[in-house]
Amino acid sequence: MEVEIAKENENKLLKRREVFFRLRHDGGSPSRAEARAALIKALQCSPNLLVIDWMRAEFGRRETVGYAKVYENEDRLKEIEAEHIIKRNFGEGVKNDT
Repeated sequence: MEVEIAKENENKLLKRREVFFRLRHDGGSPSRAEARAALIKALQCSPNLLVIDWMRAEFGRRETVGYAKVYENEDRLKEIEAEHIIKRNFGEGVKNDT
């Protein structure tokens, strides 16, 4: 799977990097876990700090586009992200403390 960072923005107010990405893949669309693993490697960040907000497969193409956020620390991630987004990315074990 090939990762292309289409646009990257530093959001100082929310203490995170915002990334629009494109994944080129063979076969079917990648799962969220596979996409997270590829992005973590490409962005060289901690697995606990990356959240994929959304991703969509391009119809008729072997590409998936999406939007991810890389936070400065876990506390900030839990403070800002909605509970359903945290569950999608990390599973049921992680709770939003707010």
